[in-house]
Amino acid sequence: MAKIHSNKRVSGRDKHRDKKLKEAQSILRTLAFEPKQCNETAGYTLLALLDMKPRKRWQEANNPLRGITPIIEFISKEYDIRYAPNTRETIRDEAVKFFVEAGMLLRNPDNPNRPTNSGKTVYQVEEHAYELFRCFNSPSWEATLNRYLQSRESIRDELLRTRNLTRIPVRLPTGKSVTISPGGQNPLIKAIIEEFCPRFVQGGTVVYIGDAENKFLHYEIDYLRRLGIIIPSSAKMPDVVIHDAKRKWLVLVEAVASAGPVDGKRRKELKELFSGFKTGLVFVTAFKTREAMRSFLTEISWESEVWTAESPDHLIHFDGERFLGPYPDSLN
Repeated sequence: MAKIHSNKRVSGRDKHRDKKLKEAQSILRTLAFEPKQCNETAGYTLLALLDMKPRKRWQEANNPLRGITPIIEFISKEYDIRYAPNTRETIRDEAVKFFVEAGMLLRNPDNPNRPTNSGKTVYQVEEHAYELFRCFNSPSWEATLNRYLQSRESIRDELLRTRNLTRIPVRLPTGKSVTISPGGQNPLIKAIIEEFCPRFVQGGTVVYIGDAENKFLHYEIDYLRRLGIIIPSSAKMPDVVIHDAKRKWLVLVEAVASAGPVDGKRRKELKELFSGFKTGLVFVTAFKTREAMRSFLTEISWESEVWTAESPDHLIHFDGERFLGPYPDSLN
């Protein structure tokens, strides 16, 4: 992670900063986080989530809703540590993600339906953990810590149960069900699988579903390899991939809520990503309504299809000499 110390630590104020960081790291170690989740970045992240300034007592901790950028800004302002803008993902993946998984941190408690990858995503310390942190360096610390550790698993299970209640069930063509996170384009992804597939790719096999919380939520890796397709872990996948074995097509669908139709650039990217498939790619952009499609009309690639959930029986063909079929340039 690119981190910049803006000043040397020589003042009394710096000593308070260092002391507070060490205390935060000590708390994380006490809660049995792995060494990587107890490093300086994790410690600073915890301090930011509690609005803990260097001279504050732990009993004065607050519990704000705070996103990744405000976390970075707090650390810079209060602890004189500046993180480069491209470190947002590192803070999310090496600290925040594990805090959420441990049940110590809530994601979007103000709006559970907000997509995880939304720019408005915020985090807040779970109430039992918040009570614990406010007891640090006080006579009640040990007793509160013991109570928290004893109830930690049940707290995590309850949070998981609550999160699962908001997830969207999706029934695959095979009859198997999976669940996807709420919000964003995911209700549209459900419609693609349950409404588009039976109408236009009958008997098709859904080999991939992307999700904001889990990029490879449903991923038939061995199936794709048998088709000659190997996907790098860093690849920008379409939202849904369906194999039509009868017609020997691979249907690549982008679900558009606010951005991301199959434009010329994206069509080229998908051709390259799935170049191992030799018998024809079909490109589809899905919208909830035709009204939602209007602002993207000038971007949608020729030789692709558009489907809207509000009119599930119809397709819109862009230069559509074929009815939902591959074009010569996608036949390898």
